[in-house]
Formats: sequence, structure tokens, C-alpha cells
Amino acid sequence: MNETRRGFWCECWTQDLTDQEQPAALRASFDAYSAPQADRWVAVTLRTISPALDSDASDAAWAWLSQGRIATRRALLRSESCTVTVTQDCTRITWTIRPVLFLPLAHHQESELPACAYNFKPHATVSRLS
Repeated sequence: MNETRRGFWCECWTQDLTDQEQPAALRASFDAYSAPQADRWVAVTLRTISPALDSDASDAAWAWLSQGRIATRRALLRSESCTVTVTQDCTRITWTIRPVLFLPLAHHQESELPACAYNFKPHATVSRLS
């Protein structure tokens, strides 16, 4: 890949609503190369967690899956940012999808690695028995 490529940067954040001092925490991120791939990432996650959600949060999740996803896909096709939010008890879960340009990076298998790459020595793992 030698050129910039359009895509979407997807993130999942959680926030404890009882502690306004604490910032939201990034839980996952994903680089998608198409609008369908981006909204599918959110859809798969919502379908996976929906059985564990309370009834209000589950209803919100399924409302987005059945109706909101269409509007999200249309917005993404217009290169607009989108947000999907579900609140479970005192936790807000927010997925954001933003259009981005992915920059090309050097592929490490097609060229020689820099000399400093060979200075790294992995640490041996220590196992402890309890």
C-alpha cells in the first residue's frame, strides 16, 4: 500500500456515570476500510452483549440494530461521523466511527529492519505456582 486509503476509525469507550471526575476508558478500537465493515463491528458487539444487558439497554441496542443502523450506514457513506450509545446501570458504552485517511506504512517484511530492532531481547516468562 503506497497511497492513502479512505476508511473509518472505530472506538468503544465506557464511562462510569457515578464518577464524573474519572474520564471515559477506551476499551477497543478497530480500523475499517468500508462503511459496512465499520457498522458491522458495532452490530456484532451489540448482538454479543445484548443478552447481558438490562431490558432498557437491550431495547436501545436492538432499536439501533433494527432501525438506527440504517441511518448510521447512510451517514458513513456520506463520510460523516457516527456515535452509538447504550447505558447499562451506571455505565455508558459509546461506539464512535469517524472517517479517516489511513497513511501507508513501511511493511516490515519487504525491507530490512532498522539495526535497533535487533537490540530488543524478549524477557523470559516466570511462572509462579500458588
